[in-house]
Amino acid sequence: MGLSDKLERALTWNIKYISERNFVLIISGIVGIVSGLAAVILKEAVHYIHHFLTSQDFTENYVQILYPVIGLFFTILLAKALYREEQLGHAITDILYSIAKKSSVIGKSKTYSRMITSAFTVGFGGSAGLESPIVLTGSAIGSNIAQLVNFNYKLRTLMIGCGTAGVISAIFNAPVAGLIFSMEVILIDVSVSSFIPLLSASVSATLVSLVLLGEDVLFSFKLVDTFNAFDTPLYIALGILCGITSKTFLKVLHATEDLFEKLKNQYSRVLIGGALLSLTIFLVPPVFGEGYSIIKALLNNNHDPILDRSIFFDGKEINDWIFLGYLVVIIIFKFVASSLTIGSGGSGGTFAPSMFLGGVTGFAFATLVNLTGFAYISESNFALVGMCGVLCGVQYAPLTAIFLIAELTGGYVLFIPLMIVSAISYSTVSFNNPISPYVTELYKRGEYAADDHDKKILNHLSIHSLIERDFKKIHQSAILEDLIKVISKSKRNIFPVLNGQNELTGIVTLDDVREIMFDGEKQKKVKISEIMNIPPAYIEYDEDMASVMQKFETANAWNLPVLKNGKYEGFISKSRIFNVYRKQLVGKKR
Repeated sequence: MGLSDKLERALTWNIKYISERNFVLIISGIVGIVSGLAAVILKEAVHYIHHFLTSQDFTENYVQILYPVIGLFFTILLAKALYREEQLGHAITDILYSIAKKSSVIGKSKTYSRMITSAFTVGFGGSAGLESPIVLTGSAIGSNIAQLVNFNYKLRTLMIGCGTAGVISAIFNAPVAGLIFSMEVILIDVSVSSFIPLLSASVSATLVSLVLLGEDVLFSFKLVDTFNAFDTPLYIALGILCGITSKTFLKVLHATEDLFEKLKNQYSRVLIGGALLSLTIFLVPPVFGEGYSIIKALLNNNHDPILDRSIFFDGKEINDWIFLGYLVVIIIFKFVASSLTIGSGGSGGTFAPSMFLGGVTGFAFATLVNLTGFAYISESNFALVGMCGVLCGVQYAPLTAIFLIAELTGGYVLFIPLMIVSAISYSTVSFNNPISPYVTELYKRGEYAADDHDKKILNHLSIHSLIERDFKKIHQSAILEDLIKVISKSKRNIFPVLNGQNELTGIVTLDDVREIMFDGEKQKKVKISEIMNIPPAYIEYDEDMASVMQKFETANAWNLPVLKNGKYEGFISKSRIFNVYRKQLVGKKR
């Protein structure tokens, strides 16, 4: 018995003995387990590569300058040769595109491709995060498992959410943050009924991570200092600063991406971007890789890892003001390093850079306050809250940022300042740009419709499934007599007129010939080319449905011809679109 037969029998058994609700819960748990395994594998692979490259006995400063270039070249080679991906792009944007335009179907290769490419990019020192690639991996796992068990669009989308919740939960051991991230960033119009499957996936993935890794997560910290309510004005100031940092990072990132897009050759992008990235890391080593080890060192008030391998400060004693200046330099260089990594074609995201920038910003702010003697505040607390502020500002996900830092610190002592800073940071970045960068990119390409329910449903309709091909064709050189023979065998009242190359030259309707079709003399003399009409509009085979509907409205037509590479394919009728739309609408309400 083949695998497909076994699967078919299992699904038949499920229909008979398990309710749909319980089956969805079971599948969501499976998605969580597989997603958790993927997160663990990627984390361990990257940390192994990173440890191997940075623990040699030779002078690392001069050798590591080559690592980012090598990693980016491997990334591009793998993406092009093995996965046929010309542009890796932003993972979350890809997920939202698949939900909006591909009926929540994500290719099988995405279940592992970004894991491999990001391992090279980040493992070799690329200044980006693992979270975005692993989120795409988790979403692909959810989509493919959903396809395997024949889930409909609504449940496929839910499983994508379960996959993203699972990987975030596993990589940080933060099930609540994983759940909220999925609901806040991926499943924008999620319903309450989706909560339990998402929770099931988050918990399952977290358990996998705990069993395999224990407490060894990307980042964690036990709070030492408590929240002081008198520090509230300073947290407000930090919120504004985090908002400015977030906006600056996004602007630098988008500007860098725009510059690299002008280079048509990908290898030129990698060579230039990798060389600049290597120079940046050589000058300021703390921007190497994700940067979580640097944040941990700051939180523990350990300055040595920040100054190690620096060509300026390694092994030297520096005063606090110079160290503060170096932190500001690190922030600026992190803007550049992360933008170069992502813009030149690397496989990574902005999640980890956001947390790094926020942590350094918060620590630098607290250091400045303490050095000036204005007040004495907890540098570790402000660093943690700063991580929340910039993460919120870059990802447009305030709840995710709040609960992630709360879970990573093992409690909710800082809940009030986390809320204050995230609210102010989010308000700062969203004042002129209320839509997240991921959705904005899709809006620019006309590929997102979260605010238009009708358009969103239409986007899931494909032209090739709507084409009607039972229209009887007539050659453009034929005469009326030939058309009458065709009419006698047709059930339709439209007749496409074609030339010898199967190109549509016009159409004839029954109304066009009704008055002359029984005139014997005209049957012999009237040419089809004389009575045919040019269609009011044409539909391209790969055109999106929003454009198709616009053409129907503009042309005031009920039937329009479809062309593929200039050749006639058939007709699409407005009534058929409406019928399929109603079926889709009923299916989404279930």
